[in-house]
Amino acid sequence: MEHTAQGAPYVVVIGGANMDICGRPEGSLVAGDSNLGTVRLSPGGVGRNIAHNLALLGVDCRLVTAFGEDAQADALVESCTQAGIDVTLSFAVAGAATSTYLYVTDAAGEMQVAINDMAILEELTPERLGTHLDAINAARIVVVDTNLPAATLGWICEHVSAPIWCDPISTVKAHRVEGLLGSLSALKPNRLEAEELMGVHICDEPSLQEAVRKLLGKGLERVFLSLGADGLLCAQGDELHLLPNAPCKLVNTTGAGDAMMAGLVWAELQGLGLAEAGQAGLAAASLAVESSVTVNPLMSEAALRERLGR
Repeated sequence: MEHTAQGAPYVVVIGGANMDICGRPEGSLVAGDSNLGTVRLSPGGVGRNIAHNLALLGVDCRLVTAFGEDAQADALVESCTQAGIDVTLSFAVAGAATSTYLYVTDAAGEMQVAINDMAILEELTPERLGTHLDAINAARIVVVDTNLPAATLGWICEHVSAPIWCDPISTVKAHRVEGLLGSLSALKPNRLEAEELMGVHICDEPSLQEAVRKLLGKGLERVFLSLGADGLLCAQGDELHLLPNAPCKLVNTTGAGDAMMAGLVWAELQGLGLAEAGQAGLAAASLAVESSVTVNPLMSEAALRERLGR
């Protein structure tokens, strides 16, 4: 997975940037009724969240996304700048509405329902990305999410020479990389996304290992299969590690997967082995869920290393 680039190493993240709107009830969530609770706005989007976590971990990170032409775009760009994310490779789309993600959790912070309005990401076309191909290829790692159009993902796999890491993000969008797995270096699916990609019902340890081996058989170098409360299965070649979650105080699960991907990428940049990388991903996820917002502002390399040392 070695890649040589001129100058200091950096990571390029290509994917979604949203304004997140989160509603959380004070008590039990009652469907079909108005619930007392809190509503909060925060910058989000899988790609942006991964980039934000990487920046907090001290990684030089450049985000490629599409911003609309509205106040929410201004707020997103400002938040990226304040977080230390380089957005000079991103695009502003005239007259377009910024991507928005609306979700409601239960009182414990578990997401119950969501609506995403992400049509602007269709503007991340091969033609637009082609104008930045040299900068993308000079990255140490390129991270993509499947909010990108299928044609764009295909173009990335054909033209990008840097190692490509992918978060398939949902069962609805995972199929966009189904025929591209051999061009990816690493994949971080959850249980349902792995089932969707491999056509294997994961119900026990043998079926879990079968799904992972099928994914590796497609040409992937590493698979990090997130199992929710059951931890993380890390796989590379004949090496398998089933790791438990790091202890934490759950506040809000939204954003845990994005932090995990950032932790995994950080670990790769540190030259850590498979199991250590998985532990870094789990540690980052445990930090993420302890915050009421999507990206925990207390995320840092020092905090991650401290949690790894426990």
